[in-house]
Amino acid sequence: MASSYGKNIRLQIFGQSHSPAIGCTVDGLPAGFRIDREELQKFLDRRAPGRTKYSTPRKEADQPEFLSGLVDDVTCGAPLTAVIRNTNTRSKDYDNIRDIPRPGHADYTAHVKYGGHNDVSGGGHFSGRLTAPLCIAGGICRQMLASRGITVNARILEIGGNREDPFGEIEKARAAGDSVGGIVECVISGVPVGIGDPMFDGVENRIAQIVFGIPAVKGIEFGAGFDVARMRGSENNDPFYMDESGSVKTRTNHAGGILGGISDGMDIVFRCAFKPTPSIPAVQASISLSEKKDAELAVRGRHDPCIVPRAVPVVEAAAALAVLDMMREPAMAVEE
Repeated sequence: MASSYGKNIRLQIFGQSHSPAIGCTVDGLPAGFRIDREELQKFLDRRAPGRTKYSTPRKEADQPEFLSGLVDDVTCGAPLTAVIRNTNTRSKDYDNIRDIPRPGHADYTAHVKYGGHNDVSGGGHFSGRLTAPLCIAGGICRQMLASRGITVNARILEIGGNREDPFGEIEKARAAGDSVGGIVECVISGVPVGIGDPMFDGVENRIAQIVFGIPAVKGIEFGAGFDVARMRGSENNDPFYMDESGSVKTRTNHAGGILGGISDGMDIVFRCAFKPTPSIPAVQASISLSEKKDAELAVRGRHDPCIVPRAVPVVEAAAALAVLDMMREPAMAVEE
């Protein structure tokens, strides 16, 4: 499984939704940085299950246990490994899914790819549960960026196409035994000019790669995104000017802070689309893998009617890791 990311800060995520623990190993973090454990826990709590009426009833403490990489909460240069114990699992809820795959989930494709040996309980390694260790790694990177004046903040832009009452859409979907998707917008401020590369290693490429590692993400756009296809050059181009401090700025930001794959000093802005949670109690058409015939499935268990509210810190974590990874490039002119 390709569960790793990064060139300079290398992330490896391990575990399954119902395994004894999930975790991550992060190599390449700068040594000598003191991690704020309380701040990191607050960050993880924003993603944790069972905290609000809009999330799964499954409750997990999501308290990280650091096995290596820290001495008195200070990074020491060794690979940082942390685990989170899974303490509230109900694998029996997934017994029927072993034979009848959930539409919209990775049950079927994983069954074929791994010869039926994949773990279906809670979605196994394909579960959104694996975003918890991503938030450990990204939460630490976010603290490191903040110490350099770089902030990473995301928000819910819309749910089910509704920007005025997004949580009302969740209530309606839940009442119907259904689920709903949405859009998260992320803004990264304070990034210096010059990170990223043209073509295949641009800022968009690096951010998109890790964001698409978040389960349920189906699309991403930067700046004005697909709207640029309906603009003229005179509308899309961001005019340059010199601000009071002599820095080069642009009066608009349709480019989303990126030109030619390289940061231009403006806010890096992107939006990502999340599909509706595939695990729903409503009856859906599927197949029986053992009997090789059509079947119906009503998913049991505890699931989010909408993953978007809990995905906000996950997007922040992914973005923070991507930016810090790029800023650690050996030949980076704006390195630290």
